[in-house]
Amino acid sequence: MTLAALIFDVDGTLADTERDGHRVAFNQAFAEAGLDWHWDVPRYGELLAVTGGKERMRHYLDRYRPDWPRPTDLDALIARLHAAKTRHYTALLSEGGIPLRPGVERLLREARAAGVRLAIATTTTPENVTALLAHSLAPEAHSWFEVIAAGDIVPAKKPAPDIYRYALEKLRLSPTECLAFEDSENGLLAARGAGLRTVITINDYTRDHDFSGATLVLDQLGEPGQPFSQLSGQPSGNGMRVFDLSLARTLV
Repeated sequence: MTLAALIFDVDGTLADTERDGHRVAFNQAFAEAGLDWHWDVPRYGELLAVTGGKERMRHYLDRYRPDWPRPTDLDALIARLHAAKTRHYTALLSEGGIPLRPGVERLLREARAAGVRLAIATTTTPENVTALLAHSLAPEAHSWFEVIAAGDIVPAKKPAPDIYRYALEKLRLSPTECLAFEDSENGLLAARGAGLRTVITINDYTRDHDFSGATLVLDQLGEPGQPFSQLSGQPSGNGMRVFDLSLARTLV
């Protein structure tokens, strides 16, 4: 089967946005609203087991703050907090950017040059995706991706496979023609649930996740002079130790 498209998760996969981006923005939104909520690094790592920012706030209240009195308009409050968090997150990006992970830009440019289509499948909001691409890749980088499946475009978030199925439908491709890139167990479950072979690049928050069923598990995609380390999966057969299109094609 010919490789037709690469489909990328965003947070933790394209860039290490979680700890120093989204977590900080959540805390800024909480403080701005006068709330005594604060997510430190370990707590946020626990909360990442829940996908979706609004869902994460609900989980935080249920598990860690049962003492906090719920307002009658809790849904509206969470929506306002999430909108404020997105505003703070995009401001953080514009102030200095969050760099893409090693090998990401190289692989994206190689795919574009070779005519391999690009797509995104993420639970983060479309605004967050656009801001990250514009500030960390190129001002017009959102146009590099034929499909950006993001946010609440499907009702069930990862680990449900819906977001990947949506992307595949819009691409009009079968799972066997595509390769997914993820960083987390929930992401892997979503991609595999849609029938996609999946490459994992771990990060500090996900290195202990269960990646059974992944096609390849790496520490990062690698650059010349900065090779990846293969943690599990089928042998790469890539003497350069960077993840490129030639390696991607062997996986499908």
